[in-house]
Amino acid sequence: MNTADSQRLASELERMGITAETDNPEEAEIQVVNTCVVRQSAENKGLGRIHELQTLKRTDPSKIIGVMGCMVGVKDPVQLRKRLPGVDVFMSPSDPLPMVTFLQERVDDLKVRHAEWDARQQRDALQDGDLILPLHEQHNLISAHVPVVYGCSHACSFCIIPFRRGVERSRSVGEIVAHVRSLALQGVKEVTLLGQIVDRYGKDIPDGPDLADLLRVVHGVADETGLERIRFLTSHPNWLSEKLLETVAELPKVMPHIEVPVQAGDDLVLERMKRGYTVDQYRQLVHKIRAIIPDVAIHTDIIVGFCGETEAQFQGTYDLLAELQLDKAHLAQYSPRPNTVSERRMEDDVPDDEKKRRHQALEALQEQINATINHRYLGQTVKVLVEENQKGKWRGRTPQNKLVFFNSDVDWRGSMADVEIIWTGPWSMQGQLPQATH
Repeated sequence: MNTADSQRLASELERMGITAETDNPEEAEIQVVNTCVVRQSAENKGLGRIHELQTLKRTDPSKIIGVMGCMVGVKDPVQLRKRLPGVDVFMSPSDPLPMVTFLQERVDDLKVRHAEWDARQQRDALQDGDLILPLHEQHNLISAHVPVVYGCSHACSFCIIPFRRGVERSRSVGEIVAHVRSLALQGVKEVTLLGQIVDRYGKDIPDGPDLADLLRVVHGVADETGLERIRFLTSHPNWLSEKLLETVAELPKVMPHIEVPVQAGDDLVLERMKRGYTVDQYRQLVHKIRAIIPDVAIHTDIIVGFCGETEAQFQGTYDLLAELQLDKAHLAQYSPRPNTVSERRMEDDVPDDEKKRRHQALEALQEQINATINHRYLGQTVKVLVEENQKGKWRGRTPQNKLVFFNSDVDWRGSMADVEIIWTGPWSMQGQLPQATH
């Protein structure tokens, strides 16, 4: 979601004529840190970067510093303003308007004096779905993210997202279609529809469309524009409907790839997390997904060391992961976040070294599972959407989102390649082209 938000801000700067981008902060006139606070480590990283930029600004006061994202939140960040006096602009998640307004007022002070735009048009532009990619990404970016529902109203006991991104708000179908079409016309070949709980798309709109309906509309746009692939994330076990699964199975450009977090493999832990389902309900959901979409890849999220998690309860998580043999597990050590239910009402009583041990145990297990699953592809020919050349090899992904590398002297960027798998590992696969042309 932060990637999509950053791209939205970059799009608005492009509209204003501010097009040059640099990796060197000392050269940049405008510097924005887009923050995440899901875990303490992410928050610390963001603050460290901001402090570096504030130091840089003391030597050059003309530089403009912006902070965006969950550290800012949806309410006026009064304390953050006091804490970070060198920051010029604070932007809520998904809202580039404060930076646009600030730059409109400061245009005469910018070195980019040739930039001309109409303020009213810029404000209107923020309301439509068209997105202008930065120049270096136009016809180079292969895969892009498209938010379809902002915020979250579920409020798991450990999660800070509802406090920082606000309540659930679905974008209109027309705005999403315009967004997708504009990306496709600029060379994007794959879009991922985003939501904190993406399956709840449209639930806040009376008689509105659901995610399955939206996928059908976006699939029609893909047929019109040459877009190759559509994905969506992240799902929730309570909202991943049979209708949605059948839609994925039916539509050829919607990839067989489902991200549906379990978070823990013990019913009491799940209850304390306020997840709203049991381990067996999750197990049955995985069986249903595989029955409806036979070639599916299923990804999950797991938090280890949640408040009160015993060794036996952790073992339940380990055993569930071993049983279900999912394609990928995003693992995290529990980190209490301010104002969440778990931070206010529960004790963070699992020692850090024990959290680390449990994390490493699941990492090792998932590595074995990945190696076993990927080995089944050995000798098969798979469809790969090629994203880029990395260290002399072409890099792309299968419909199941598995990473594949292959050699070729031909430029494959943005193309679909039939690749024969000749080596597999837990994290990627190596392949070769059955033929030299495409």
